[in-house]
This record gives sequence, structure tokens and C-alpha cells, in this order.
Amino acid sequence: MTVAVILVGMADLNIAQAPDTLTTLGLGSCVGIALFDTIRRIGGMAHIMLPSSGGQVGAGVNRAKFADTAIVDLLQKMGNAGAQRTALVAKLAGGAHMFGNSGGANVLRVGERNVAATLQVLEFLKIPILANDTGGNYGRTIELFTEDGRLKVRSLGKGEAFI
Repeated sequence: MTVAVILVGMADLNIAQAPDTLTTLGLGSCVGIALFDTIRRIGGMAHIMLPSSGGQVGAGVNRAKFADTAIVDLLQKMGNAGAQRTALVAKLAGGAHMFGNSGGANVLRVGERNVAATLQVLEFLKIPILANDTGGNYGRTIELFTEDGRLKVRSLGKGEAFI
């Protein structure tokens, strides 16, 4: 059996079915959200860059870029593939404070805001959050295994862990 590794780029989202895996690289202040249907073994992943679309919904707007629209679109895509909302669980990683105390970066707190927005959307949609690896000042790469829903988090200097 061949296992495909599906790369989810920045401001992108995709789905996969067992045994394939989904991965996204370079999560700094961005948040990687992984949704998993525990019964049908369908996974979804989004690489979220910003907390809110600010109501931008017109043509040419990349909805995968924002927490408030990416998660909704990911749910729809997973549902179209047969995933059931009642069987979904979530895991997330990223949301780091990457720029230390350099000037205005501390005021923006993009990573912290991305995590808060993602958690708020998941709570509103009543999707349980099983685990998260967020914050800190280091980047992450994540990989979702659709065989069992494990999320591997790799971090420079921190090694790798499954959540």
C-alpha cells in the first residue's frame, strides 16, 4: 500500500483519507489546525496565517489564510468527502511569538491572536480540541497521520513529539 504525503502550503488547506498523511512546514506565528474524523479516518489540515478575514469574502480573497474562514471551508471540504461533524476532533500547533521584543512585533502578537481565534472558532463549531502545542518562540512542522489521528510536531531544538 502506497502512502501519499500531501503538503499543505502557507494559507492553504487540504484533506486526506487513510493511509495518507497531511503535512505543513514552517509554522511560526501561523497556526496549523488538524481535524480528524475518528470513525471514517478522514483528516483535514489548514495553515492559518491571520486570525480574521475582517469580513472579506469577495472574489480573489484567499479564505484559507484566515482562522474564521479556513476552518469553515475545511469542514465543508471534509463533509463533501464523507466526514461526519459529530466524529471530528481537533489538534493544533504553532502560534509562536517569533520576533522577540523587536519594536511593534510585541504589540501585534499575531501568533497569540491566531491561536485565540482558532480556539474560538472550534468552540463555536463545537469541535473538541484533543491537544495543542502552541506559543513559545520557535517554529514547528506538523504531520497528521490519518490511520489513527496522531499529529507529529517537529520543532528546531525541541525535537519531535506526538500529540
